[in-house]
Amino acid sequence: MFDDLKGKVVVVTGGVTGIGGAASLAFAEAGAQVFAQYLGGGDELAAIEKAGIATLKLDLTDDGAPERLIAAAVERFGRIDVLVNNAGSLVARIPVTDVDDHFIDKVFDLNCRQLIHCCRMAARLMKEQASGNIINVTSIAARNGASPGGAVYAGAKAFVSAFSKTLAKELVGHGVRVNCVSPGTIHTAFHDRFSDEAKREATRKTIPMQRLGLAEDCAGTFLYLASDKASGYVTGQVIEVNGGQLMP
Repeated sequence: MFDDLKGKVVVVTGGVTGIGGAASLAFAEAGAQVFAQYLGGGDELAAIEKAGIATLKLDLTDDGAPERLIAAAVERFGRIDVLVNNAGSLVARIPVTDVDDHFIDKVFDLNCRQLIHCCRMAARLMKEQASGNIINVTSIAARNGASPGGAVYAGAKAFVSAFSKTLAKELVGHGVRVNCVSPGTIHTAFHDRFSDEAKREATRKTIPMQRLGLAEDCAGTFLYLASDKASGYVTGQVIEVNGGQLMP
């Protein structure tokens, strides 16, 4: 279905675990050349490398790290056709009354600042190529708000959505499309870390499909948005993947 992805160079941040790992594997299965950034992975890293996916361990919040990531991918494959900005985290659940500047910086550095710089570097290349796709991962929290303690994260993800729509307008004349994937409650290590079993079960009951999502449930949306053949007239969109949890 996505045969135009064969041979394309795809960079995925946070591309070893959870949603990013599922996306990396799906792109590789579609015949793309995948370059996955990661910080931790364990067994998932072994599965990624077994699939022939190139990897780079790198903390994207370090000074100059986004530039190093893009440079390493270009050095390896010569170009970048698709950038998936998946890296991000809630960091911690903290009531707004306890939030300080250090925490705000940590959340925005991880979810926004590094994403801006990855987009900046990729956009330069894609404008020269007169083609490319940028797919940024936002969250259901960007529209619905997060659970208590996640206000800064929700705000950061809302930034990602608005930034992406503006970037889509800026780059469309250069043959570059920009879209977002917005996962709902996907049962990955993220929710194992930040939501207990009772909270996950309460959320499940509110979802029309009556189950939490799996990382693999998001993979097809990445392929669709990366494929010019499948989604060539789609830009500036936020695609919700949530089992009906949110119907905007």
